[in-house]
Amino acid sequence: MSSTFFLRPLLIAALALSQLAFQGDPHSDQRPIAWNDLLDRPREAADLRISYGTGEQEFGELWLPDGDGPFPVVAMIHGGCWLSQIPGTILQDYLAADLRARGVAVWNLEYARIGHETGGWPGTFQDVADGIDALREIAPEHDLNLENLVFTGHSAGGHLALWAAGRDSLPEDSPVHVADPLLPRRVVTLAGINDLADYRENGPGRCGEPDTVDNLIGPLETQTPTLLAQVSPGDMPAIPVDQILISGALDPIVPPRLGEHYLQRAQERGETVRHIVLPDAGHFELIDPTAPAWAVIRETLTPE
Repeated sequence: MSSTFFLRPLLIAALALSQLAFQGDPHSDQRPIAWNDLLDRPREAADLRISYGTGEQEFGELWLPDGDGPFPVVAMIHGGCWLSQIPGTILQDYLAADLRARGVAVWNLEYARIGHETGGWPGTFQDVADGIDALREIAPEHDLNLENLVFTGHSAGGHLALWAAGRDSLPEDSPVHVADPLLPRRVVTLAGINDLADYRENGPGRCGEPDTVDNLIGPLETQTPTLLAQVSPGDMPAIPVDQILISGALDPIVPPRLGEHYLQRAQERGETVRHIVLPDAGHFELIDPTAPAWAVIRETLTPE
């Protein structure tokens, strides 16, 4: 049995305590916030839930604007430390509703995580790949403009969004290789865990790293350069799309220094990358449309 199964109660408690430490008066504008500050609010609903596979977690929620398309599309991947016990797509319902109201279609993906039967490598990655590529099937019926497609993800979802944008570099013998993956024109990571090896070694421990990373891709002794080049954007060949990394200056879960580490590596590979650090923002402000941070983030996701 993997160490995550013993770690979970302690990890969830630690995450809860780390969030409570940043909570103030719920009726004030004090920040940073915790995820329950989001989930305590009313949420709008997606227009459709569409399966992209047969597994229980293999679905996406489609948010469609009013009026006629073609609609620009944001493919959105939620975070939660890759763990099954942490809330999933509902954490991003607030962003999805805001974008829908502004004429942007949102494809909010669910996927198998650690603790689900097929979670980890390669199942988590296969789900994300299949979910992204399913957009080609649903686009004609719903008038989606895949020429104007942006990937985004928060925290662990930022890792998966960036990974999905680099899938064309996967070797043919990779279990998640496809010949013609759907790629975006841009990828935006919100407090993204963009480099698994760096997070494993230098993360603050708020996601249970290093154990959580080991449970995602296998124990340390199996994490070869060949494997890391298939699972971690920090070790993949150059990602051929524009990248925007967004960090909260007060983020205790994915501190901005980790974004700086990835930025340096990506620039050395010749990639087009920007890193934006937002003041007075923690981890969950980046998925809160009432936070000042959202005005900056929304500009990176909506049509130019």
